[in-house]
Amino acid sequence: MSTGSQDGSDACGASVRRTEDIRFLTGNGAYVDDLNTPGAFHLVFVRSPHAHALIAHIDTAAAALSPGIQAVFTGQDLRDAGVGSIPCAWQIRDRMGNPMAEPPRYPLAVGKVRFVGEAVAVVVGDSANATRAAAELVSIDYHELPAVTSPVQACRPDAPLVWDAVDQNICCDWEIGDRALTDAAFGNAAHVVDIEITNNRLIPNALEPRAAAALYDPASGDHTLYTTSQNPHLVRAALSTVLSIPETHLRVISPDVGGGFGSKAPIYPEETVATWVAGRLRASVRWCADRSEAFLSDVHGRDHHSTAEMALAGDGRFLGLRVRTHANVGAYLTSGGTVIPSYYYAQLLAGPYATPAIYCNVLLCFTNTNSVDAYRGAGRPEATYLLERLIDKAAAETGIDRVELRRRNLIRKNQYPYMTPLGLEYDSGDHVGTLDIALRASEWNDFEQRRAASEARGRLRGIGMSTYLEVAGGTPSRMAGKMGARGGRSESAQIRVHPSGSVSVFSGVHSHGQGHETTFAQLVSERLGIPIEDVRIIQGDTDRGPFGRGTIASRSLVIGGSAIVQGVGRIIVKATRIAAHLLEAEYTDVHFENGMFKVAGKNRTLSFGDIARAAYAAHDFPVDQLEPGLEETVFYDPPNWSFPGGCHICELEIDPETGKAEILQVVAVDDLGRIINPMIVHGQLHGGLAQGIGQALFEGCVYDETGQLLSGTFMDYRMPRAADFPGFTVLTHGTDCATNPLKAKGCGEVGSVGVPPAVINALLDALRGLGVRDIAMPATPFAIWQAIQRAGDRTPR
Repeated sequence: MSTGSQDGSDACGASVRRTEDIRFLTGNGAYVDDLNTPGAFHLVFVRSPHAHALIAHIDTAAAALSPGIQAVFTGQDLRDAGVGSIPCAWQIRDRMGNPMAEPPRYPLAVGKVRFVGEAVAVVVGDSANATRAAAELVSIDYHELPAVTSPVQACRPDAPLVWDAVDQNICCDWEIGDRALTDAAFGNAAHVVDIEITNNRLIPNALEPRAAAALYDPASGDHTLYTTSQNPHLVRAALSTVLSIPETHLRVISPDVGGGFGSKAPIYPEETVATWVAGRLRASVRWCADRSEAFLSDVHGRDHHSTAEMALAGDGRFLGLRVRTHANVGAYLTSGGTVIPSYYYAQLLAGPYATPAIYCNVLLCFTNTNSVDAYRGAGRPEATYLLERLIDKAAAETGIDRVELRRRNLIRKNQYPYMTPLGLEYDSGDHVGTLDIALRASEWNDFEQRRAASEARGRLRGIGMSTYLEVAGGTPSRMAGKMGARGGRSESAQIRVHPSGSVSVFSGVHSHGQGHETTFAQLVSERLGIPIEDVRIIQGDTDRGPFGRGTIASRSLVIGGSAIVQGVGRIIVKATRIAAHLLEAEYTDVHFENGMFKVAGKNRTLSFGDIARAAYAAHDFPVDQLEPGLEETVFYDPPNWSFPGGCHICELEIDPETGKAEILQVVAVDDLGRIINPMIVHGQLHGGLAQGIGQALFEGCVYDETGQLLSGTFMDYRMPRAADFPGFTVLTHGTDCATNPLKAKGCGEVGSVGVPPAVINALLDALRGLGVRDIAMPATPFAIWQAIQRAGDRTPR
């Protein structure tokens, strides 16, 4: 089966068909729960039904004596065996320079439970059915305590304490920006606009639920963990610490992963317990979450409550922005739970605008809810939503057209590189260009005619926009260190040329749907002049490739791809030296092009395959000057983030009788830098837009006041469907990224960053004539209908 592009080219910039799709579409993908593990025991976790309770007593006797049960373990059993706390990857500091509050996170609860669904015990049995039945027999005596689920309420003096040692449930009182300068800007303002908004909590729902299979080899003492992780090397590093297993005796393999969206980035209690149980019983064990477990225990996303003010001059120029946010981190800190609502959120509040003064205070709050961590966009959607909603409100209150208000304040192309007041240096962008393209593509200027046509049919029509900018490509290590990271952020690649001339690439990033096997192969194929079929991409196995940081924050191409091209560059340098030796020419006279080495001015050539064979034969190599073999390992650390940006426009229609909103058009114009595979990029953009629209209109995780999860199934948590979307108009207008050799910017998250405020702004545009000025996400039909009724009740009669 051909995997080439439509025009037969495998080069970068061509829409090469995804090579990995062959095995997925034919049912041959290799997922963790597909593994054949004969004799493996099954794990079932006993989970807390309470959001906050003391564990008075656990009786495991009946479960342990059930047929087919091998063992039952509690949190205290693991603590007695020396199992430690699962670490947070970032230690941020408060406004006084003090480290954040960092309570322990043991794999099984010890002494107290702090959210519904927290694992309290694990039952190990011969079969899934027998183990599930025995888990029902574990008797736990709880003394229930008051719970708090709202981040705002959690910080009140009278709120129940999630952790006794954490005052007012504040993990960290964090700030960024110049408060005095920002206050002065407000003192000089002609207009001040304020807003209060909530960024709704979301539950990630990958097609494949989390799973783990842990194997132990008594002969060698080696542990092997198969897990659905975006970061296998980081899982190994954390497990080594928590379980005191030397990394040399611990292998983590993440095979095909059916979606992650950030929720499979952290290390979880379940894979930690599975690894420990396998070693304790000297056996193999396996676990796979059902969807109900996933709703309860997979990390959630977003959950911010913010108030913000914008200061404007008389002509609409932005003078200052002041923000205060309560960010819910849940009951326990996970890998990125502290950096996302701080640096990955607040640093982006400048957006694509030239705002001279910004100050943001974030209270990271513990609550009796599941942990909040990375979800597609991770902090950047929250910042963009706040800023774009505030700008639309400013336009309405000042009377300045919303397009014109944005245009006046956008950073101009000739102002790059641009340093924001929050310390980010944007390297490139053309925000006015993406805005103008989006306006034309959406036929913005003709909208009022379409609105009138809708009104004639009894419908309310609205149009809204969002001009956004985000960080992508992971965090440079030097910046990560300043931000509190407990590790570097470089990425690795190992390029191994075989004697046949085929190439294996071992990458530290990991695909869970992004198409790495195709895009990375294109990078190698183009540079070495070999067919894409001769390049194999290998990832997700800590024993096969060098240490890497996995796939999060749109870093795969920007950092992982850059490591690959640098490694290929080193291969070409060495191959050229070998060619010079074989061709009896000076190194500087040998040139490599289209897979051939040529001597300048002479009709003497060797192919890349010839050099590969010679590298391993080395019959006449001067081995003191030219080492045999053709293999390179590279670690790439970028000097800066990349900064994708663009303009998203949404047009929709509302039935005022039912409140149902129908999206008629979405135009997304994105600056993604250089694009390697347009087809894969368009797929990423479509997926991000779908998830962003899901947040805006459908998805909302809801806890009641006692901490019970009310949206714990697909009956209660509305996922978007194909029929909810129009045909997206996806366009790109790229400016080269100046900070990586590929000139690329991340693309995987821009849809979820840019489109939610465009949707809500369009809704409010449609409802403005009825007097509706605000609506929260998710704007469900019932919520829209209620807003219409409330506005009608306020109308004087």
